[in-house]
Amino acid sequence: MTAQLIDGNALSKQLRGAVAQRASALRARGIVPGLAVVLVGENPASQVYVRNKVKACQDNGIHSLLEPYPATMSEAELLARVDALNRDPAIHGILVQLPLPAHIDAQKVIEAISPDKDVDGFHVASAGALMVGQPGFWPCTPYGCMKMLESLNDGKGYELKGKHAVVIGRSNIVGKPMALMLLQKNATVTICHSGTQNLKALTLQADVVVAAVGKRNVLTADMVKPGAVVIDVGMNRNEAGKLCGDVDFEGVKEVAGWITPVPGGVGPMTITMLLVNTLEAAERG
Repeated sequence: MTAQLIDGNALSKQLRGAVAQRASALRARGIVPGLAVVLVGENPASQVYVRNKVKACQDNGIHSLLEPYPATMSEAELLARVDALNRDPAIHGILVQLPLPAHIDAQKVIEAISPDKDVDGFHVASAGALMVGQPGFWPCTPYGCMKMLESLNDGKGYELKGKHAVVIGRSNIVGKPMALMLLQKNATVTICHSGTQNLKALTLQADVVVAAVGKRNVLTADMVKPGAVVIDVGMNRNEAGKLCGDVDFEGVKEVAGWITPVPGGVGPMTITMLLVNTLEAAERG
């Protein structure tokens, strides 16, 4: 058996088409969805991410304001700029690209963003809303993973009720929100990390495995239940410098029922859900 690919590029294209249509409808009412992207420092990976986010906005009818600042920017200056963006009616979403320089408290900056403009979904108010099932902004990467699950079975979705999902990776950005989203769909969820004892025994029971550790080959073919859904959130480089995920793709694809590739899987979906969140912020007014 060879797994079916969950094509993040194709699904992103479909969802972005809907975003562009909704953005056009807002513009017809005199509302231009606006996203401010704040980049502090010159981290090469961050520069690539920011460039891709800005281009995606431009391609889909969302105004993007890119604000690059030197790594010497003080925490007070950054907080003041976030406050100004909070009060700017032309800006519906604010994204402060992580990581920030060491002298800036990232959590303090995130909490300074208005929950109404927290399109990254990192604010404690967003996390609380997710916890109790209230409206808020879901973090973009796990939100994209859920959309991928919804796309399975020719768009009918993957029935999670009563299924066992294992999330490998406990970060506040992906792991914990992913687990909460799966729980809301009535799945049984185990959240662990790459060093969890008997990890293989857990993953072999799982109908869905989400690998979000940032470590190559954390999930191999002998760890996967036949027919399982495998979602690879990892972003690594192999010895040849080629982009790869946390999953041993070549081996696991021969066991799993569905699998996301790297690149072309979760990555484009993360940016797409940022667009969706920004659009929803504009629609909420």
